[in-house]
Amino acid sequence: MEPFTLDTGATAWILISAALVLLMTPGLSLFYGGMVRARTVLNMMLMSFTAMAVVAVAWTLVGYSIAFGSDVGGLFGSPLEHLGLSGTDEQSILAGSGVPFMVAAGFQMTFAIISTALISGAIADRVRLGTWMVFSAIWVVIVYAPLAHMVWGGGLLGGDGIFSTIAEPVDFAGGTVVHINAGVAGLVLAVIVGARKGFGREPMKPHNLPLVMLGAALLWFGWFGFNAGSAGTADSTAGLAWVNTTVATAGAMLGWALIERIRDQHVTSLGAASGVVAGLVAITPAAAALTPITSIILGLVAGAACALAVGLKNRFGIDDSLDVVGVHLVGGLVGTIGIGFLAADGGLVLGGGVNLLLVQVLVAVSAMVFSGVLTAVIALALKHTMGWRISESDERAGIDISQHAEAGYDLAGALASRRDRGFPAASSPFPEAGRSPEPRNAAPVMETSTPADTAAEDNRPVTQGEPR
Repeated sequence: MEPFTLDTGATAWILISAALVLLMTPGLSLFYGGMVRARTVLNMMLMSFTAMAVVAVAWTLVGYSIAFGSDVGGLFGSPLEHLGLSGTDEQSILAGSGVPFMVAAGFQMTFAIISTALISGAIADRVRLGTWMVFSAIWVVIVYAPLAHMVWGGGLLGGDGIFSTIAEPVDFAGGTVVHINAGVAGLVLAVIVGARKGFGREPMKPHNLPLVMLGAALLWFGWFGFNAGSAGTADSTAGLAWVNTTVATAGAMLGWALIERIRDQHVTSLGAASGVVAGLVAITPAAAALTPITSIILGLVAGAACALAVGLKNRFGIDDSLDVVGVHLVGGLVGTIGIGFLAADGGLVLGGGVNLLLVQVLVAVSAMVFSGVLTAVIALALKHTMGWRISESDERAGIDISQHAEAGYDLAGALASRRDRGFPAASSPFPEAGRSPEPRNAAPVMETSTPADTAAEDNRPVTQGEPR
């Protein structure tokens, strides 16, 4: 083992990148929080914040060691080697860049946190917070950390793994480890937990679209730490990842908007925010493998594909509440497999043959099977022990009040204050406080009726994943 030489510039870059990635989870809480109904916003945001708490502890205790400890059969790292984040700078996974052990371990911790928090969007409005927290701790140790080892830590799916004789797999910052992994886990949980009461019959639309757009903006900002930080130092690779992250995301927003314009004759703010996330997801594994031009192409494809994919849950009757599957699983697959087509080195379109494409498909499928099977085991065990669902009456009343004894908006207090000042009582700005929730794809309703309201009165299904 070579002596460690500290590089203060690289260390500062990774510290800043880690802070940016950590900011993504509060950004996700705003993104998800705005997409649910007003009476469930706090619970939705709490699911992201509790993931930060639970995963940080689990990662410190044993998660990092399982992900980056000495290889055990290609499946996971030695659980006790770095117990409690013990290790020397020479053992840092970024020692070659001059980044100390603890800084590199902290950077990877933020990846584990956001990956776990992403899953929560698939089961919004209906699960016990305690069960979610236990799931988060188990999932990050049993599913996320081993997959991170297999892809990044010298395991079966990495550069020296079972497919490396065909071509070296590429996953720069987490297409398989983060997005395909979280997307499959979200799909499994949505199936096992079951749909929200009224799914497919009652409209369920976002209560605060400005909050959604603010969350998407924070995700985009934090994602530069996610992708450019994965270069390990502030160099030309980090610069390429930064630029590719920007232009692919722009392309995806345009791709989503184009689908909306053709299909629905209008472009929505929710679609723009969702397109941003779709582009960020797709470019994550490919940020250092593509050129800016091919990144734009990847983003356009990802935005269009995810825009089309989010409506499939209605066809299959799966209540993936906030489109974790449609955006993260589909976007992760587009990015991971898209490398095989568009990579500057080995991509099929640029004359590299089919080897890289084949390997990218094999790695993606392997990650899906691994994540799906283990997530199902964990979810079923919790279903038959702690239980996932809150009661139907609590769900109808609103999970914020029934489970947390608080509300995101003091509407009653605002109306009482208005009456105390001698003004006539006004209607609540959130009609869903006293009526059925609204569909995700339409704008919030104030005093007048909308097509969503009319559809609800006609008993026509208007659901969250309808054309936006």
